[in-house]
Amino acid sequence: MNTRNLVAEFIGTFALIFIGAGSVVINPGNLVAVALAFGSVVVGFIYAYGHISGTHINPAVTLALLIAGEIEFTAAIGYWIVQFAGGILGAYVLKGVLPINGDLGVTILATNVTPINGLIVEIVLTFFLVNTIFNTAVSGKAGNFAGLAIGLTLVFCILMGGPLTRASLNPARTLGPAIAAGAEHAQWGNIWLYFVGPFIGAVLAALLYIGVLKDKGTGTE
Repeated sequence: MNTRNLVAEFIGTFALIFIGAGSVVINPGNLVAVALAFGSVVVGFIYAYGHISGTHINPAVTLALLIAGEIEFTAAIGYWIVQFAGGILGAYVLKGVLPINGDLGVTILATNVTPINGLIVEIVLTFFLVNTIFNTAVSGKAGNFAGLAIGLTLVFCILMGGPLTRASLNPARTLGPAIAAGAEHAQWGNIWLYFVGPFIGAVLAALLYIGVLKDKGTGTE
């Protein structure tokens, strides 16, 4: 197991939570600022650490790449451990520096959104994100613009899903703030959908890529 990869995934996931979830608390109601915060972290760390670990910083992305044969199972286990650990530590550090006892940007459903509707939103938006990852970074078709495409995809997903589910698309992004914020802020009864939804969306994107969209060497996609 490559220590460099694990360190890169840990730091990247820590930054995603510290900066992204922090922006939810600091900029309440400013959806554009929140979307840009999350998207910018992804772009920055793809270019910083993409050559080291691939910058998954998301257990759902790691699962998709495992299904597609882009990462070995033992390496995926290591990625999952450090991603969740980075997310939890990022949330606790955020809690320590914020001057208020806020919800730490926990992923919660809007009052008019049912758990099933929230699940569908998380599936669809995670599918879009992972689909972009496969068809830019994994395929190599986007070259140096892959990081920008992935970051912008996360931005538009948050712009749409943020008001509904806070657009997690990432189990580590959900778990860290939920644990650090405590029961008074986290919707523990609905937390399952922030794991099931992203994992389903990621698996669907992986299956579409390897079954239909992946270049099989025929010169067409």
